[in-house]
Amino acid sequence: MRTLQETIKVHYSSLSPGQQKVAAFYIERPQEAALLTAFQIGKQVGVSETTVIRLAYALGFSGYSELQQALRKDWLLPKQDISEVLPSKDGQTNDNQLIRQVILREQALLQNLAEQIKVDDVWAMAETLIHSDRIYIGGFGSSYAAAYWLYYALKQMRGNVVISSPTGFMTEDICDLTTNSAAVIFSFPRYRQDTVQAATIAKEQGAKIIGITDRTLSPIGQLADMTFTSSENEVTDAHSIASIISLLDMLLAGMRIRDCEHIAKRQQQLEHLYAEQQLFSE
Repeated sequence: MRTLQETIKVHYSSLSPGQQKVAAFYIERPQEAALLTAFQIGKQVGVSETTVIRLAYALGFSGYSELQQALRKDWLLPKQDISEVLPSKDGQTNDNQLIRQVILREQALLQNLAEQIKVDDVWAMAETLIHSDRIYIGGFGSSYAAAYWLYYALKQMRGNVVISSPTGFMTEDICDLTTNSAAVIFSFPRYRQDTVQAATIAKEQGAKIIGITDRTLSPIGQLADMTFTSSENEVTDAHSIASIISLLDMLLAGMRIRDCEHIAKRQQQLEHLYAEQQLFSE
């Protein structure tokens, strides 16, 4: 059975503009939405109560009450409000307070990630990357840092992994993808148009698209077959890489468990070559 988040993603492109506003509200502010009436949600979003109710029917629910029940079941989790630990904007925060607030903010992000992640999805992604004949990793601009981190880690574990450049993609790399391939696409604000273009070409080749982004309804989130969000309800002016790396660590741990023999063999081969080349000082 699909979660409400998955249901919204499937139907999002067919919704009216007003219904899309309401759907985005449900995903981005689930705790607030779970406690409001259809009239109150409509007022918050700037649409009519009828539009909110029609969204429930468009998503396949029998009515607004059933939609609310699905929301409460899937998403009503006790989360720390990240805005409470953000640095003050009034200029009154001293240096020591600022450092502590940054640390508390990172802790809150990781706690939110732990509460929203679906373990079955992590295992499914791990299996996909283990059995893919080729993996393409795309990340442009600021998204390239996390993309390269995953690329380097995967190269230690398996072959046939390629990565984009930070400035764009080569069509020749994507051309080699097949129906047995996977494309892991990183996309964080500000969203680049070439990211969607690369993912679209990869999907046309039959590859499974894994989107790693900040929210389900981001451009890549809507396009991907599997979407992982670093912190769905983050309220901040800058995106933290801490939760992204933690998400990737979960993925890599799953791969090591499910494909331990092949990974161990590859790492032994690499260590032999490293020793021959005297690559490391220790």
